[in-house]
Amino acid sequence: MAADAQPSLEMVRVWDRVVRGFHWALVLSFVTAWLTSHSSEDVHHWAGYTAAGLVVTRLVWGVLGTPYARFSQFVRDPVTVLRYLSAIVSGREARYIGHNPAGGAMVIMLIAAMSSTALTGWLMTTDAYFGVSWVEAAHSLSAHGLLLLVLFHIGGVALASFRHRENLVRAMITGRKRKAEPADIA
Repeated sequence: MAADAQPSLEMVRVWDRVVRGFHWALVLSFVTAWLTSHSSEDVHHWAGYTAAGLVVTRLVWGVLGTPYARFSQFVRDPVTVLRYLSAIVSGREARYIGHNPAGGAMVIMLIAAMSSTALTGWLMTTDAYFGVSWVEAAHSLSAHGLLLLVLFHIGGVALASFRHRENLVRAMITGRKRKAEPADIA
């Protein structure tokens, strides 16, 4: 969008209630698990189980859900993602109504990291893996990697919001985004 162009004020529904509910419930689960990792074992475990259940729900919804919720709508091949990242660096990235290629890749990485963290956390509670150092190390590495991905995700949301003059946090609350303009990708 040109620097002097005014964005459209007409809004369209993009994110359904399942996607929005999943997103904010996963945020709450992750924050709760992170903050209770050394203080409240029961709360930490339940936050992890909740996160795991949310991921399973999102995987199902990514196949059966509304159009913008489906993985087929936003999961792109690595070349497309790299091209989009290059366009970001040069300041020429297109605005997408759904997830852009980098955002789609981030969704997959966050789901994988959350799944790994939940799985290794659960393994630590089983008789077979309780106290096993490599499982504890894998859980810690997964959780810290997930935190790093979350920080990159927040940075990407902030950058896209600024570049496209669109509050993506509000869009994830209301489900609405500015309708597609001619140069945008629906």
